[in-house]
Amino acid sequence: MSRIDDFNKFRQKMNEEILNRGTINTKRFFNLDSNVYKEGKLSKKTKELIGLCASTVLRCDDCISYHLLELQKIGVTTNELIECFDVSLVIGGSVTIPHIRRAMEIIIESKKDKGEKDEKE
Repeated sequence: MSRIDDFNKFRQKMNEEILNRGTINTKRFFNLDSNVYKEGKLSKKTKELIGLCASTVLRCDDCISYHLLELQKIGVTTNELIECFDVSLVIGGSVTIPHIRRAMEIIIESKKDKGEKDEKE
């Protein structure tokens, strides 16, 4: 089992625990978090890229991983992700670099797990 599988399994299990024990406020927040990334006036892709950029600037590795995996599901390329990280670097500065390193590892591992070629320019 890969680190990505471990991440997804842990996230799902703990979200279920939180929702089973949470208050109405917890459930409302989780619902809002899930629904805000759906297609609307902005595409899901745009919203997920914004989420990835914000998560990188805020230095939340779990959120970065989640948004990366969601973006890969909808076909975002590695080059698009790199440009998103460029925006994150400009906004967040060099403190984002360790998080971008870990993100790059996830991108590479995810492509390897799927048997996909990693594009480079």
